[in-house]
Amino acid sequence: MMIYIGAFIALQVIVLVAYWLMKKNNPQGVLMVAGILMLALSMLLGMHSLSLTETTGTPVFDLFRIIKETFSSNMLRVGLMIMTIGGYVAYMKKIKASDALVYVSMQPLAIFKKFPYIAASIVIPIGQMLFICTPSATGLGLLLVASIFPILVGLGVSRLTAVSVISACTIFDMGPGSANTARAAELVGQNNMLYFVEHQLPLAIPLTILLMIVYYLTNRYFDRKDRQSGRTQPEMMDTKDFKVDIPLIYAILPVLPLFLLIIFSKYVHLFDPPIELDTTTAMFVSLAVSMLFELIRLRSFKAVFMTMKSFWEGMGKVFTNVVTLIVAAEIFSKGLISLGFIDALVEGCTSLGFSGILVSIVIILILFLAAILMGSGNASFFSFGPLVPSIATKVGMTPVDMILPMQLASSMGRAASPIAGVIIAISEIAGVSATDLAKRNIIPLTITLIVMIVIHFFI
Repeated sequence: MMIYIGAFIALQVIVLVAYWLMKKNNPQGVLMVAGILMLALSMLLGMHSLSLTETTGTPVFDLFRIIKETFSSNMLRVGLMIMTIGGYVAYMKKIKASDALVYVSMQPLAIFKKFPYIAASIVIPIGQMLFICTPSATGLGLLLVASIFPILVGLGVSRLTAVSVISACTIFDMGPGSANTARAAELVGQNNMLYFVEHQLPLAIPLTILLMIVYYLTNRYFDRKDRQSGRTQPEMMDTKDFKVDIPLIYAILPVLPLFLLIIFSKYVHLFDPPIELDTTTAMFVSLAVSMLFELIRLRSFKAVFMTMKSFWEGMGKVFTNVVTLIVAAEIFSKGLISLGFIDALVEGCTSLGFSGILVSIVIILILFLAAILMGSGNASFFSFGPLVPSIATKVGMTPVDMILPMQLASSMGRAASPIAGVIIAISEIAGVSATDLAKRNIIPLTITLIVMIVIHFFI
């Protein structure tokens, strides 16, 4: 009976958290305060004691020590890795290697000048590959708006169609450099590369093909409808060249960590004894190679060291925005567990005859909607992700079977949110409404979400 009382209290806290997040309060503060509140209530109700490596001797201080221990454990595990990824992405942007990669990747589109909607759909897989190498949704979106947006509009598609396929490039938050991937892989006890190759790719490839087809059909339909109603007219823009003022060989630098992780992994046996790289080490190796490129180009140690500052600033920015969110979300999940929310959820579902698959589908839909409301795939996934291993065990499923569709659903929801950073940024520059862009995305994303659930659980 007590777990249902605790679960009822936890549910009220969840509603309060959702309200605060919708009001644009800082998610780290909201999740951490809510988590500490639930932990305190669980101790007062005698439901749970804090799990600490070393107690302070008083429950009041123990509530704050758990913040310290959560930070420490995350920095030793996933935190440093995510920070180096963020630092490397910032460095690539600073030396304009990301611009070179986008420029080289978009050249094949010239073949499809007579088929603008096919060209628009082809942007999706190309952009998704770029997103794997430069895992910043807003950063990549802005690069693509600067480079490919004028080309697509010049071919004859509407501004909304052009920017919708650009946003579609960031739908699947995957790859060894993704913060979501890093967190998901940690929760299922695998390394990033293994999780990416064995789980994300097999599901993402057919879904990407589906996205191309659905976006082709929906964009063509809505553009035709808008032109017939007089809402929009074709804009044959002058397509100014997207200028890159660095050697195009720099295009290999953003993908270098991915190549290193593939070459020095268990999938490729080039060396005996085998050599394996972890993600953090691969980032530092790639940084060293990038600095060598810059030294050859600039011929100045001082200039190279100055550009390196962006790497440390990128690490700091990721700590502020991502690592703190992971810590706050973990404390929030500990609070939910301490009040018996998970036990009550599982017990309630099993008593109603819900299978593990049905429980998973419910959570996937909740995460998708949460990402739309929050405007963040990270916030929604990090909030619920830590709960999955215990839920999966209790409903007889493996953690990865629940985590994978949850993680992809959260990043899909971001692309349907008019308050997501990437949607606001690219729509503003493209001169379209963020709400209109989110509406244009909702049909392809809903279809893809349904097909993902069918493929993952029933095929």
